[in-house]
Amino acid sequence: MTASLDSALSLPVSAAQSVKQQYASQIAIERTRLLYEGSRLPTLFMLICGLVSAWALWPFLASPLLLLGWLGALLVLGLLRLLQVRAFERASAERQADPYWIRMFVLGAAASGVTLSFAAIMLAPAESFLAQVPLYGLIAVSVACATIAYAISLPALLSFILPCLLPTSVFLLLSDSELLHGWGQLSLLLLLALLVMAWQVNRLVQRSLMQRFYNQALLERQEEAQRHSEALNHKLAREVEQRRQAERQLRAAHSQLERRVAERTQELDEATYALGKSQARLAMALEASELGLWDWNLRTDEVHHSKLQELFGLAPTGTLNMRRDLRPLLHPDDRRLLLHALSAHMRGRTDGYAVEYRVRHADGYWVWVEDRGRVMERDERGRVVRMLGTRRNITARKRREEEQRLAATVFETASEGIVVLDRHYQVLAVNRAFCVMTGYRREEAVGRNVTQLVSSPDTHRQYRQIHAQLLAHGRWQGEMMETRKNGELYPQWLQINAVRDRNGRITQMVGFFADLSARRQAEERLRYLSNYDALTGLANRMLFKERLHEAGQRSRQTGRSLALLHIDLDRFKLLNDSLGHEVADQVLRNMGRRLSEQLAEADTLARLAADEFVVLFDQYSNLSSLSRLASQLLAKLRAPMTVDGHELVISASIGISLLPENAREVSALITQANMAMQHAKHLGGDNFQFFTDNLQACTLERLQLENQLRKAIDSGQLEVFYQPKLDLSLDSLQAAEALVRWRHPQRGLVSPADFIPLAEETGLIGAIGEFVLRRAASQACEWRQQGLGDIRVSVNVSVHQLRQGNLTTLVRRVLEETGLPAHLLELELTESQLLDNVESVLHTLNQLRELGVKLAIDDFGTGYSSLSYLKRLPVDYLKIDRTFVRDLTEDGEDAAITRAIIAMAHSLELKVVAEGVEEQQQLDFLKSQGCDEIQGFLISRPIEAIHFASLLREQEMMVAP
Repeated sequence: MTASLDSALSLPVSAAQSVKQQYASQIAIERTRLLYEGSRLPTLFMLICGLVSAWALWPFLASPLLLLGWLGALLVLGLLRLLQVRAFERASAERQADPYWIRMFVLGAAASGVTLSFAAIMLAPAESFLAQVPLYGLIAVSVACATIAYAISLPALLSFILPCLLPTSVFLLLSDSELLHGWGQLSLLLLLALLVMAWQVNRLVQRSLMQRFYNQALLERQEEAQRHSEALNHKLAREVEQRRQAERQLRAAHSQLERRVAERTQELDEATYALGKSQARLAMALEASELGLWDWNLRTDEVHHSKLQELFGLAPTGTLNMRRDLRPLLHPDDRRLLLHALSAHMRGRTDGYAVEYRVRHADGYWVWVEDRGRVMERDERGRVVRMLGTRRNITARKRREEEQRLAATVFETASEGIVVLDRHYQVLAVNRAFCVMTGYRREEAVGRNVTQLVSSPDTHRQYRQIHAQLLAHGRWQGEMMETRKNGELYPQWLQINAVRDRNGRITQMVGFFADLSARRQAEERLRYLSNYDALTGLANRMLFKERLHEAGQRSRQTGRSLALLHIDLDRFKLLNDSLGHEVADQVLRNMGRRLSEQLAEADTLARLAADEFVVLFDQYSNLSSLSRLASQLLAKLRAPMTVDGHELVISASIGISLLPENAREVSALITQANMAMQHAKHLGGDNFQFFTDNLQACTLERLQLENQLRKAIDSGQLEVFYQPKLDLSLDSLQAAEALVRWRHPQRGLVSPADFIPLAEETGLIGAIGEFVLRRAASQACEWRQQGLGDIRVSVNVSVHQLRQGNLTTLVRRVLEETGLPAHLLELELTESQLLDNVESVLHTLNQLRELGVKLAIDDFGTGYSSLSYLKRLPVDYLKIDRTFVRDLTEDGEDAAITRAIIAMAHSLELKVVAEGVEEQQQLDFLKSQGCDEIQGFLISRPIEAIHFASLLREQEMMVAP
């Protein structure tokens, strides 16, 4: 409500300033008058409240003199203020403007406020709430009533409300009573509320006064303007009379002009009617032709164009600018074509121009238009100034032409033969594929009946069935044998569809056909490849299983015996890796050819895998004949052959299984032959083995042992034993070789000779080697922590670990995890490992040497080490194989070899370790030759870590003084 009132009473800032300056004294007089008029009621109300308060306080006061004195003062003050109001009302307007009246009013208001404050402070009993309520309530009501009346003047309001409420609030807040504290807080809240309300009332009164005097100023200006307008009206009346005289003269001339216009209008109407009929006929013709007319003024570059919406999607304004509106719509690729046509016509080379180009529609897509035009006007210099023409949307026609071209291209370039016939089976059209497949040229086929191109009686009968099917269902498809022009028969897949008119009658027929010759050849090839090996031409695994199954059924029916030979080439993977797949494939082809020549009487010869072959004899005479055949076959296979300049000798291993002697089912026959072949390989290859029950038991035991070994690695059954090494120069134990042992739950300690070869064959040696490396490094750290000295532990490295390529990373990680110094770890490698991919091994050994790890060559003298390689290898120790130490005598060959090895090693600054020392005589000889370290049963067998620690403690006790 306040906001709406403010809006209603608001004045423009400039008007408010003007009113305030012009009527400042009158506004002050009016404000004083309103202040005095509104003070009568608050003064009377204050007197009434004083009487009621005195009555209410009378029972609570012990001495009524103070109350009577206050009441008398209040009555006197009230009467004086009423007299003051009466004196102001009787004064003249000039005297009312005297500031005396506002000063007297402020003085009276301040006295009223002090009087009420005195009552609140001095008369209200501090302990009586019932006395405080009426007193404080009546004072608050009096103050609120006076605030509304005094808000017209802020000085008058403040002179009343501050002396009344501010001392009272301070007194109540400083008192010791909590009740009076509450009245003090309430008094402050009342003071703030009254101040806000008074400020709002004062603002509204100020605006109201200014609005009133502003309206008064407007009324004065309106009266002045009215007097001015009356003077103008008198002047205008004279001018109106003069105009009336002029109008009478014009009316007479107008009547005469109307007669002339009527005559001319009738003539124009007749011409317009004729022109309208002509335009109507032209509009109908243009609508039917979908043409848009354009008129181009080359001087102004304006173009008047119809059908803008239909052609360009533009608003039908009718007038466009060629450069600004139409030229940007032209397709960039067509701009040169249009300019060339326009230029040729403008130069007079053509009677008109007609060109097709693309323009951009307002919706963003391209529209093809056909544009025709002609020069209609030239200037005196022969330059074109006006052209007329038509444009038409030909997008649909262009799309149909494109579809026709696309259909023609598809028809001509389709890989299938296509022929179009009329309803009498006359050839209407053929494509290029038809001519290629049939051998007929296009001109030879078109116009002839399709039955004339068919020479097979069976095909003629089939065409009659096709005709019946087309009449009934409108389509037919199927395979048929067709004849080419040269008489060659070929399989054909034909699909023919009937084309009907609106009445459902067949008008044309379209046939699609494909030559199935290549597909048939591919199917035959796939059928061959599904049964025969592509490399050797022998039967493959699938065909072999089918024939084996058939032979097994015949064996059960007739009781005949079957013999299965499983042939595997020895070391074929090494040949494949070293000489490459091309040489390996030639070897396999030669081996397949040799098998075919040697086993012509075999029922089935097949290649199962890369270098695995099988031979099936549906019936054999006896075991001796099979043995003789196998021996001849091995001799045939290992005969030298030359492949790609390499002379190769490839041996084989053969396993033989018999049915029903060894197996009852053909599936077991294959498994048993494979077991026998694997046994032949374990015996060194280049031999044949018959399957026996004992072989199956050994194979089963080996399989069980492999499974148990895998579990042993995971379940912690592996242990590490340590064989001490004696330093001959110090005559003390300074090193030990870590050896893995398998403590089987049932079998006890399993010999390493039983499970190490199996681990190498199955790839488990990598996990075992890592286990031994970690355990040995950890154990050496424990001995150091126990104060047993720095014991160097040596760990054997397998070929598998070298080939993996992560040996250096593994050793570095183990050293970091265990904290073992690198010089206390020794890795032992055999000669055969060092000669396998020498460059890669050298790189790995150099990395290990950089870590600080010691390196040793194990079993030295048993391989084929080259001294040039030995010189390059970064090793620290040579271990003489036990075979030289076992038969060591002063004059024996082994002694000479051992002596030479020690001398050579020392010349290369390598230390020598002899293993397998079991007799004192061997020890004495080695010590005399300067051997550095020895190990063997003479010193100690491999023992557990705790017993090795006991040996070290005993050694310390013996050394201690």
